Amino acid sequence: MFMPRKILEEKLRQLLAEDVGQGDVTSAAVVPAGLTVEAAVVAKEAGIAAGIEETNVLAESLGLSAKAEVADGEKIRNGQIIMKISGNAQTILAAERTMLNLLSRMSGIATTTRRLAEKLKKAKATAKIAATRKTAPGLLYFDKKAVLVGGGDPHRLRLDDMILVKDNHVAIAGSVEKAVKKAKQNAAFSKKIEAEVTSTADALKAVEAGADIIMLDNFSPKQIKDAVEALKKAGFFGKVLLEVSGGITEQNLLEYASTQVDVISMGALTHSVKALDISLEIAKVK
Repeated sequence: MFMPRKILEEKLRQLLAEDVGQGDVTSAAVVPAGLTVEAAVVAKEAGIAAGIEETNVLAESLGLSAKAEVADGEKIRNGQIIMKISGNAQTILAAERTMLNLLSRMSGIATTTRRLAEKLKKAKATAKIAATRKTAPGLLYFDKKAVLVGGGDPHRLRLDDMILVKDNHVAIAGSVEKAVKKAKQNAAFSKKIEAEVTSTADALKAVEAGADIIMLDNFSPKQIKDAVEALKKAGFFGKVLLEVSGGITEQNLLEYASTQVDVISMGALTHSVKALDISLEIAKVK
């Protein structure tokens, strides 16, 4: 994912401003103005690094000097220095928690995503692991970027990315078939149409109505296999992408991957991520 540096800086400064408030009163009271220090950002557990680029940009935008020791997507070990930051001590301390929160969360997402993606690869499954829009408010870009770093697919980035007909749209339209047909009539040609369905019958109706992607929502592996067989019988299998979502865990991932779906989306990648333990330690006072 590419974002012009100035826009990324703005996003990062908004995160920092939320934490700083009217100023870091502790550093102002304890740390001498103008003091320069060197700090090391240290991984306290093994995982996949993510958020390195963003932390670098934030540090440099604040007039600090930052040197990344690893790149986004690289494996990191417990105790490894992943970045060195030097400059004004008060500035480093004021930005410390924002930088670490971002690094920890993004690395946690990337670590989980990589583990699941490698599990699929090892099993020679063709399905891709994907995120959902169940991200933390204000962190959508960073959460999705971390999924990409981990080797997953970000899915929709925002509501304007793709048409996704869900249960409430169907409830208003009257049926999944009517909803998909309305979408095709009113949407721009460049927008793909995905339909969320809860039954094989609705999956067939959605495909017949012109959906490009079918999301099998809360289907069991057996129900997915039944839906796949029905799509094959109707001549639609392979002509639309099949996504499965709901009830998928690391433990049953391979069972779902064996059903011939194309995409396995998991909200857990972002909505209940375990952050990687990362800390910042002052290494030298100049």
